[in-house]
Amino acid sequence: MPSFHNGPVEIAYLDEGEGEPIVLVHGFASNKEVNWVAPGWVASLTRAGRRAIALDNRGHGESSKLYDPADYDRAKMAEDVRALLDHLGIARADVMGYSMGARITANLALAHPKRLRSAIIGGLGIRLVSGGGLPSNVVRALEAPSIDAVTDPQGFMFRRFAEQTKSDLRALAACARAGAGPLSRDEMASLRIPALIAVGTKDTIAGSPRELAQLLPEGRVLDIPDRDHMLAVGDRVYKEGVLAFLRQRP
Repeated sequence: MPSFHNGPVEIAYLDEGEGEPIVLVHGFASNKEVNWVAPGWVASLTRAGRRAIALDNRGHGESSKLYDPADYDRAKMAEDVRALLDHLGIARADVMGYSMGARITANLALAHPKRLRSAIIGGLGIRLVSGGGLPSNVVRALEAPSIDAVTDPQGFMFRRFAEQTKSDLRALAACARAGAGPLSRDEMASLRIPALIAVGTKDTIAGSPRELAQLLPEGRVLDIPDRDHMLAVGDRVYKEGVLAFLRQRP
């Protein structure tokens, strides 16, 4: 698996297909394979004539594991994506993030708007501006001595997912402790690039996609029917909607 360094942090990534590039940014406790390869995203994008690039965020997958919450500021994580574009010599790309990856994508768009042709915000609606990062019950669940000691339902869900993805629990706890301060409504209004907000209709975590889309000058909504936060990722409607959006955007 190829990798590069952004300062002292090693970032693993995959790069498949040819055509216009799209960078894929996974969610918390996931990795490029779980979020983008296994659900068929990389295959769907490359079949559609796109170059699919996906990284393991710092603290995840095959990238460097860090244990200081300060290293997981979402703006710093966005700079890893920018550094990947630089490493590959890509001036501009479509960028799609899911959940935490959507927040990273928004930070990247704010810091480097000319590097993005479009932004696809998956699994995150108005909580991008009205809510922060993961709640303390998730941190406690990740730091618990075993999953059997986790009694909180949401914490249990995240701990089980982290174990399924064979994640470094200490690194994830540091990432969760870093939090993610909400972005402002004025910041969202300044993003003048095509943006698609894709959220499952049963997602209780993301917040309203329509409220977020109303803040974005070129925002539109893709409903993913009957899917919650976890199950929306690989949904056919999600894939077809994103491919249609990419064909239509300027």
